[in-house]
Amino acid sequence: MSRPDPGFWSGKRVLLTGHTGFKGSWAAIWLTRLGANVTGLALAPDQEPALFIQAGVASLTDSLLVDLRRPADVEQALDGRGFDLVLHMAAQPIVRASIEDPIGTFASNVMGTAHLLQTLRGQEALKAVLAITSDKVYANHETGRAFAEGDALGGKDPYSASKAAAEIVVQSFAKSFFDKAGVPVATARGGNVIGGGDYSRDRLVADIVRAGQAQGVTVLRHPEATRPWQHVLDCVAGYLVFLERLATDPAAPRALNFGPRQGGREVTVGELATRAVEALGAKPWRHEPDPNSIEAKSLGIDAGLARQVLGFESALDAPAAVDWTMDWYRDLANGGDALGLVQDQITRYESLR
Repeated sequence: MSRPDPGFWSGKRVLLTGHTGFKGSWAAIWLTRLGANVTGLALAPDQEPALFIQAGVASLTDSLLVDLRRPADVEQALDGRGFDLVLHMAAQPIVRASIEDPIGTFASNVMGTAHLLQTLRGQEALKAVLAITSDKVYANHETGRAFAEGDALGGKDPYSASKAAAEIVVQSFAKSFFDKAGVPVATARGGNVIGGGDYSRDRLVADIVRAGQAQGVTVLRHPEATRPWQHVLDCVAGYLVFLERLATDPAAPRALNFGPRQGGREVTVGELATRAVEALGAKPWRHEPDPNSIEAKSLGIDAGLARQVLGFESALDAPAAVDWTMDWYRDLANGGDALGLVQDQITRYESLR
Protein backbone atom coordinates (compact mmCIF):
# COMPACT_ATOMS: atom_id res chain seq x y z
CA MET A 1 0.00 0.00 0.00
CA SER A 2 1.21 3.52 -0.79
CA ARG A 3 2.43 5.63 2.12
CA PRO A 4 3.35 9.34 2.34
CA ASP A 5 6.85 9.77 0.90
CA PRO A 6 9.35 11.66 3.10
CA GLY A 7 11.47 12.29 0.02
CA PHE A 8 8.59 14.16 -1.58
CA TRP A 9 7.57 16.19 1.49
CA SER A 10 11.00 17.17 2.79
CA GLY A 11 11.43 20.92 2.45
CA LYS A 12 8.00 21.49 0.88
CA ARG A 13 6.17 24.66 1.93
CA VAL A 14 2.71 23.48 2.92
CA LEU A 15 -0.32 25.57 3.83
CA LEU A 16 -2.58 23.49 6.07
CA THR A 17 -5.93 25.02 6.97
CA GLY A 18 -7.77 23.65 9.99
CA HIS A 19 -4.56 22.74 11.81
CA THR A 20 -6.15 23.53 15.18
CA GLY A 21 -8.76 20.78 14.78
CA PHE A 22 -8.59 17.06 15.49
CA LYS A 23 -7.71 15.80 11.99
CA GLY A 24 -5.71 18.94 11.27
CA SER A 25 -3.51 18.41 14.33
CA TRP A 26 -2.68 14.85 13.24
CA ALA A 27 -1.93 16.12 9.73
CA ALA A 28 0.31 18.91 11.04
CA ILE A 29 2.30 16.52 13.23
CA TRP A 30 2.76 14.00 10.42
CA LEU A 31 3.73 16.64 7.85
CA THR A 32 6.40 18.09 10.13
CA ARG A 33 7.75 14.56 10.77
CA LEU A 34 7.98 14.16 6.99
CA GLY A 35 10.14 17.29 6.80
CA ALA A 36 7.59 19.76 5.46
CA ASN A 37 7.56 23.41 6.48
CA VAL A 38 3.97 23.83 7.62
CA THR A 39 2.01 27.05 7.87
CA GLY A 40 -1.30 26.52 9.66
CA LEU A 41 -4.33 28.75 9.17
CA ALA A 42 -7.46 28.27 11.26
CA LEU A 43 -9.65 29.54 14.05
CA ALA A 44 -8.49 28.95 17.61
CA PRO A 45 -9.65 25.59 19.08
CA ASP A 46 -13.31 25.71 20.05
CA GLN A 47 -13.23 23.06 22.77
CA GLU A 48 -11.25 22.20 25.88
CA PRO A 49 -9.23 20.05 25.94
CA ALA A 50 -7.90 20.27 22.38
CA LEU A 51 -5.28 18.05 20.78
CA PHE A 52 -3.77 21.16 19.18
CA ILE A 53 -2.89 22.44 22.66
CA GLN A 54 -2.15 19.06 24.26
CA ALA A 55 0.38 18.18 21.55
CA GLY A 56 1.89 21.67 21.18
CA VAL A 57 1.07 21.84 17.47
CA ALA A 58 1.57 25.61 17.41
CA SER A 59 5.26 25.12 18.20
CA LEU A 60 5.64 22.72 15.26
CA THR A 61 4.12 25.07 12.69
CA ASP A 62 3.91 28.69 11.64
CA SER A 63 0.48 28.99 13.24
CA LEU A 64 -1.90 31.72 12.02
CA LEU A 65 -5.25 32.15 13.79
CA VAL A 66 -7.45 33.53 11.02
CA ASP A 67 -11.17 33.33 10.18
CA LEU A 68 -11.66 32.10 6.59
CA ARG A 69 -15.03 33.84 6.56
CA ARG A 70 -13.16 37.17 6.49
CA PRO A 71 -11.47 37.46 3.08
CA ALA A 72 -9.44 40.55 3.91
CA ASP A 73 -7.93 38.77 6.93
CA VAL A 74 -7.05 35.75 4.80
CA GLU A 75 -5.35 37.92 2.19
CA GLN A 76 -3.42 39.83 4.85
CA ALA A 77 -2.28 36.65 6.63
CA LEU A 78 -0.97 35.03 3.45
CA ASP A 79 0.50 38.15 1.87
CA GLY A 80 4.19 37.61 1.18
CA ARG A 81 4.05 33.89 1.96
CA GLY A 82 4.68 31.33 -0.77
CA PHE A 83 3.50 27.72 -0.79
CA ASP A 84 4.18 24.64 -2.86
CA LEU A 85 1.12 22.70 -1.68
CA VAL A 86 -2.17 23.41 0.07
CA LEU A 87 -4.24 20.99 2.17
CA HIS A 88 -7.55 22.68 2.99
CA MET A 89 -9.15 20.98 6.00
CA ALA A 90 -10.75 23.91 7.83
CA ALA A 91 -14.52 23.51 8.24
CA GLN A 92 -17.52 23.46 10.54
CA PRO A 93 -17.70 19.64 10.69
CA ILE A 94 -20.69 18.76 12.91
CA VAL A 95 -24.11 17.87 11.49
CA ARG A 96 -26.14 18.91 14.54
CA ALA A 97 -24.22 22.19 14.81
CA SER A 98 -25.12 22.87 11.19
CA ILE A 99 -28.81 22.47 12.01
CA GLU A 100 -28.44 24.93 14.89
CA ASP A 101 -26.48 27.41 12.76
CA PRO A 102 -26.99 26.73 9.05
CA ILE A 103 -25.89 30.19 7.91
CA GLY A 104 -22.65 29.99 9.86
CA THR A 105 -21.99 26.52 8.46
CA PHE A 106 -22.45 27.67 4.87
CA ALA A 107 -20.29 30.72 5.56
CA SER A 108 -17.45 28.54 6.87
CA ASN A 109 -17.63 25.61 4.49
CA VAL A 110 -18.65 27.30 1.24
CA MET A 111 -17.54 30.92 1.37
CA GLY A 112 -14.48 30.06 3.48
CA THR A 113 -13.37 27.74 0.68
CA ALA A 114 -14.07 30.39 -1.95
CA HIS A 115 -12.12 33.02 0.00
CA LEU A 116 -9.13 30.71 0.32
CA LEU A 117 -9.09 29.76 -3.37
CA GLN A 118 -9.42 33.39 -4.42
CA THR A 119 -6.38 34.28 -2.31
CA LEU A 120 -4.39 31.32 -3.65
CA ARG A 121 -4.75 32.58 -7.21
CA GLY A 122 -1.80 34.87 -6.45
CA GLN A 123 0.53 31.99 -5.50
CA GLU A 124 3.21 31.75 -8.21
CA ALA A 125 4.99 28.55 -7.06
CA LEU A 126 1.87 26.55 -6.23
CA LYS A 127 1.96 22.91 -7.40
CA ALA A 128 -1.40 21.53 -6.18
CA VAL A 129 -4.37 22.16 -3.88
CA LEU A 130 -6.46 19.50 -2.15
CA ALA A 131 -9.72 20.52 -0.46
CA ILE A 132 -11.24 18.07 2.02
CA THR A 133 -15.01 17.68 1.89
CA SER A 134 -16.90 14.64 3.24
CA ASP A 135 -18.48 11.26 2.53
CA LYS A 136 -21.77 13.09 3.10
CA VAL A 137 -21.58 15.10 -0.16
CA TYR A 138 -23.66 12.51 -2.02
CA ALA A 139 -27.44 12.58 -2.54
CA ASN A 140 -28.33 9.80 -0.10
CA HIS A 141 -31.56 7.90 -0.78
CA GLU A 142 -30.82 5.31 1.93
CA THR A 143 -30.41 2.40 -0.51
CA GLY A 144 -27.41 1.04 1.36
CA ARG A 145 -25.21 1.26 -1.76
CA ALA A 146 -21.70 2.62 -1.30
CA PHE A 147 -21.25 5.92 -3.13
CA ALA A 148 -18.68 6.31 -5.92
CA GLU A 149 -17.10 9.52 -7.17
CA GLY A 150 -19.45 9.84 -10.15
CA ASP A 151 -22.65 9.75 -8.08
CA ALA A 152 -24.84 12.82 -7.76
CA LEU A 153 -24.06 15.36 -5.07
CA GLY A 154 -26.68 16.41 -2.56
CA GLY A 155 -27.32 16.89 1.14
CA LYS A 156 -30.48 17.01 3.24
CA ASP A 157 -28.86 18.70 6.24
CA PRO A 158 -26.91 21.97 6.12
CA TYR A 159 -23.54 20.33 6.80
CA SER A 160 -23.89 17.81 3.98
CA ALA A 161 -25.25 20.43 1.60
CA SER A 162 -22.46 22.86 2.47
CA LYS A 163 -19.83 20.24 1.66
CA ALA A 164 -21.54 19.35 -1.62
CA ALA A 165 -21.64 23.06 -2.45
CA ALA A 166 -17.93 23.33 -1.58
CA GLU A 167 -17.28 20.62 -4.17
CA ILE A 168 -18.92 22.79 -6.83
CA VAL A 169 -17.00 25.86 -5.67
CA VAL A 170 -13.70 23.97 -5.98
CA GLN A 171 -14.59 22.69 -9.46
CA SER A 172 -15.55 26.17 -10.63
CA PHE A 173 -12.32 27.77 -9.40
CA ALA A 174 -10.30 24.93 -10.91
CA LYS A 175 -11.89 25.25 -14.35
CA SER A 176 -12.01 29.05 -14.37
CA PHE A 177 -8.56 29.82 -13.00
CA PHE A 178 -6.24 27.07 -11.75
CA ASP A 179 -6.40 24.70 -14.73
CA LYS A 180 -5.22 27.53 -16.97
CA ALA A 181 -2.26 28.07 -14.63
CA GLY A 182 -1.39 24.38 -14.64
CA VAL A 183 -2.24 23.93 -10.94
CA PRO A 184 -4.32 20.82 -10.14
CA VAL A 185 -7.11 21.53 -7.64
CA ALA A 186 -9.05 18.54 -6.32
CA THR A 187 -11.30 17.31 -3.53
CA ALA A 188 -11.05 14.33 -1.18
CA ARG A 189 -14.16 12.81 0.39
CA GLY A 190 -13.25 11.08 3.63
CA GLY A 191 -15.28 8.67 5.73
CA ASN A 192 -16.23 8.96 9.42
CA VAL A 193 -12.90 9.44 11.17
CA ILE A 194 -12.03 8.30 14.67
CA GLY A 195 -8.78 8.56 16.61
CA GLY A 196 -7.10 9.81 19.75
CA GLY A 197 -7.47 13.47 20.61
CA ASP A 198 -10.97 14.00 19.26
CA TYR A 199 -12.92 16.05 21.82
CA SER A 200 -15.51 17.57 19.49
CA ARG A 201 -19.11 17.97 20.52
CA ASP A 202 -21.55 15.37 19.13
CA ARG A 203 -18.80 13.04 17.98
CA LEU A 204 -19.29 9.42 18.99
CA VAL A 205 -15.83 8.58 20.34
CA ALA A 206 -15.47 11.93 22.09
CA ASP A 207 -18.88 11.45 23.73
CA ILE A 208 -17.89 7.96 24.92
CA VAL A 209 -14.60 9.22 26.36
CA ARG A 210 -16.30 12.10 28.17
CA ALA A 211 -18.98 9.82 29.58
CA GLY A 212 -16.36 7.34 30.73
CA GLN A 213 -14.31 10.03 32.46
CA ALA A 214 -17.41 11.30 34.26
CA GLN A 215 -18.57 7.75 35.05
CA GLY A 216 -21.67 8.52 33.04
CA VAL A 217 -23.53 6.76 30.25
CA THR A 218 -23.16 7.43 26.54
CA VAL A 219 -26.46 8.17 24.82
CA LEU A 220 -26.90 6.99 21.23
CA ARG A 221 -29.55 8.43 18.90
CA HIS A 222 -29.15 5.88 16.08
CA PRO A 223 -27.33 2.72 17.24
CA GLU A 224 -28.52 0.88 14.12
CA ALA A 225 -26.94 3.39 11.72
CA THR A 226 -23.91 2.37 9.67
CA ARG A 227 -20.95 4.60 8.87
CA PRO A 228 -17.68 4.18 6.92
CA TRP A 229 -15.49 4.20 10.05
CA GLN A 230 -11.83 5.02 9.41
CA HIS A 231 -8.85 5.75 11.65
CA VAL A 232 -7.49 9.28 11.35
CA LEU A 233 -4.11 7.96 10.16
CA ASP A 234 -5.71 6.08 7.27
CA CYS A 235 -7.62 9.19 6.27
CA VAL A 236 -4.67 11.59 6.51
CA ALA A 237 -2.37 9.12 4.76
CA GLY A 238 -4.80 8.99 1.85
CA TYR A 239 -4.92 12.77 1.64
CA LEU A 240 -1.13 13.10 1.58
CA VAL A 241 -0.65 10.37 -1.03
CA PHE A 242 -3.33 12.03 -3.19
CA LEU A 243 -1.67 15.43 -2.88
CA GLU A 244 1.66 13.92 -3.88
CA ARG A 245 0.05 12.48 -7.01
CA LEU A 246 -1.69 15.74 -7.88
CA ALA A 247 1.64 17.58 -7.73
CA THR A 248 3.40 15.09 -10.00
CA ASP A 249 0.75 13.74 -12.38
CA PRO A 250 -1.47 16.12 -14.43
CA ALA A 251 -3.80 13.22 -15.19
CA ALA A 252 -4.61 12.51 -11.53
CA PRO A 253 -8.36 12.42 -10.68
CA ARG A 254 -9.89 15.60 -9.36
CA ALA A 255 -12.02 13.85 -6.72
CA LEU A 256 -11.40 10.68 -4.70
CA ASN A 257 -13.17 8.83 -1.89
CA PHE A 258 -11.23 7.61 1.14
CA GLY A 259 -12.88 5.06 3.39
CA PRO A 260 -12.65 1.61 4.96
CA ARG A 261 -10.87 -1.33 3.41
CA GLN A 262 -12.56 -3.24 0.62
CA GLY A 263 -14.49 -6.22 1.88
CA GLY A 264 -14.61 -5.02 5.47
CA ARG A 265 -17.83 -5.65 7.37
CA GLU A 266 -20.05 -2.64 8.00
CA VAL A 267 -20.04 -1.69 11.66
CA THR A 268 -23.05 0.01 13.24
CA VAL A 269 -22.88 2.91 15.66
CA GLY A 270 -24.00 0.55 18.43
CA GLU A 271 -21.30 -2.03 17.66
CA LEU A 272 -18.58 0.60 17.63
CA ALA A 273 -19.85 2.12 20.87
CA THR A 274 -19.98 -1.31 22.56
CA ARG A 275 -16.38 -2.04 21.60
CA ALA A 276 -15.28 1.43 22.77
CA VAL A 277 -16.97 1.35 26.19
CA GLU A 278 -15.61 -2.14 26.81
CA ALA A 279 -12.09 -0.98 25.92
CA LEU A 280 -12.38 1.92 28.36
CA GLY A 281 -14.15 -0.03 31.08
CA ALA A 282 -17.02 2.46 30.88
CA LYS A 283 -20.73 1.90 31.48
CA PRO A 284 -22.86 0.42 28.67
CA TRP A 285 -24.44 2.93 26.30
CA ARG A 286 -28.14 3.79 26.29
CA HIS A 287 -30.45 4.36 23.33
CA GLU A 288 -32.55 7.55 23.27
CA PRO A 289 -34.24 8.02 19.88
CA ASP A 290 -34.39 11.52 18.40
CA PRO A 291 -37.65 11.76 16.40
CA ASN A 292 -36.55 15.06 14.84
CA SER A 293 -33.23 13.78 13.51
CA ILE A 294 -32.67 13.89 9.74
CA GLU A 295 -29.26 12.18 9.84
CA ALA A 296 -28.76 9.37 7.34
CA LYS A 297 -29.23 5.85 8.73
CA SER A 298 -27.03 4.20 6.11
CA LEU A 299 -23.84 5.62 4.66
CA GLY A 300 -21.03 3.91 2.80
CA ILE A 301 -18.42 5.03 0.28
CA ASP A 302 -16.53 3.14 -2.37
CA ALA A 303 -12.79 3.86 -2.14
CA GLY A 304 -11.93 1.60 -5.06
CA LEU A 305 -10.73 4.41 -7.31
CA ALA A 306 -8.11 5.51 -4.76
CA ARG A 307 -6.92 1.93 -4.55
CA GLN A 308 -6.77 1.66 -8.35
CA VAL A 309 -5.15 5.03 -9.10
CA LEU A 310 -2.98 5.65 -6.04
CA GLY A 311 -2.35 2.11 -4.83
CA PHE A 312 -3.77 3.33 -1.52
CA GLU A 313 -6.06 1.42 0.82
CA SER A 314 -6.84 1.83 4.51
CA ALA A 315 -4.60 -0.35 6.66
CA LEU A 316 -6.92 -0.63 9.67
CA ASP A 317 -10.39 -2.17 9.72
CA ALA A 318 -13.06 -0.74 12.03
CA PRO A 319 -12.27 -2.92 15.08
CA ALA A 320 -8.55 -2.09 14.80
CA ALA A 321 -9.36 1.59 14.40
CA VAL A 322 -11.35 1.48 17.64
CA ASP A 323 -8.54 -0.36 19.43
CA TRP A 324 -5.91 2.18 18.33
CA THR A 325 -8.19 5.03 19.34
CA MET A 326 -8.93 3.69 22.82
CA ASP A 327 -5.27 2.80 23.35
CA TRP A 328 -4.44 6.47 22.78
CA TYR A 329 -6.96 7.74 25.34
CA ARG A 330 -5.99 5.10 27.93
CA ASP A 331 -2.28 5.88 27.53
CA LEU A 332 -2.95 9.60 27.87
CA ALA A 333 -4.98 9.00 31.05
CA ASN A 334 -2.07 6.97 32.41
CA GLY A 335 0.32 9.90 32.08
CA GLY A 336 1.35 9.65 28.44
CA ASP A 337 2.43 12.68 26.41
CA ALA A 338 -0.10 13.62 23.72
CA LEU A 339 2.49 14.50 21.07
CA GLY A 340 4.51 11.39 21.83
CA LEU A 341 1.40 9.20 21.60
CA VAL A 342 0.53 10.65 18.18
CA GLN A 343 4.09 10.17 16.95
CA ASP A 344 4.22 6.61 18.30
CA GLN A 345 1.05 5.69 16.42
CA ILE A 346 2.37 7.32 13.24
CA THR A 347 5.55 5.25 13.54
CA ARG A 348 3.50 2.10 14.12
CA TYR A 349 1.25 2.92 11.17
CA GLU A 350 4.19 3.56 8.83
CA SER A 351 5.47 0.06 9.60
CA LEU A 352 2.24 -1.64 8.50
CA ARG A 353 2.21 -3.45 5.18
